[in-house]
This record gives sequence, structure tokens and C-alpha cells, in this order.
Amino acid sequence: MTPSRPYLIRAIYEWIVDNGFTPYLLVDAEGEGLQAPLEYAENGKLVLNVSPKAVKGLELGNDAVQFSARFGSETMQVYVPVMMVLAIYARENGQGMLFSEHDNDDGTSGSPGTGGGKPSLRVVK
Repeated sequence: MTPSRPYLIRAIYEWIVDNGFTPYLLVDAEGEGLQAPLEYAENGKLVLNVSPKAVKGLELGNDAVQFSARFGSETMQVYVPVMMVLAIYARENGQGMLFSEHDNDDGTSGSPGTGGGKPSLRVVK
């Protein structure tokens, strides 16, 4: 099965924008393949504003999130592999989705070496 993360990123992004909020991505700044302004990273994490007003050419693909944005006075092409996106949330209220750092490429979730286990749902009040 294909990973669900890119589909969830697209859906949450659209929901945040449709409600007039600012979508932010929380990214693992220590993974391979990331092309982003790492000088803004803190504790191995990078927060990126991906609102339509902040970026140009946003592509929320199945393999990567790509866009062009200004950081300081420089324009930079940003490339974030989807599996390095740790969360997408609205800046104004923090609502969104946090992804497990242990999500597997096949769409299952679980601790490394456990085979993923059975998926389970939990009611959060």
C-alpha cells in the first residue's frame, strides 16, 4: 500500500487554508535529501511557513514538498522529502496533524523492528 502521509499533508493543508489560517510544516532538519535554509533549524527541527502568500510554486507531491520562498533577502528553492515532514498545523491555533517519526514507507506505523503491528484507533476527548 502507498504511504498515507502525502495524502494527509495535502488534505490538512487544504483544510487549514480554506479556514483562513497559516499552514506550517515541522520538518526533520537532520535527514537526507532536505534542501532548506538549515540556519533557521533549532534542535534538529525546522518550521516552514507554506501559506500561499509565503511561497511560490508549491507542490505537495507523493515524494516531496517543493516550493520557492524568500529567506532573508535570498530566494531559495526548498525540497522536503515527504517522510521528513513531522507535522502540518495552523500557526494561529496549532490544529493539524503530527506524524510519527517511525512511520514506515509502506503506509503502516510502528516501532522499528516490530513489523508495524496491527493498526489501532484511539478516541481522544
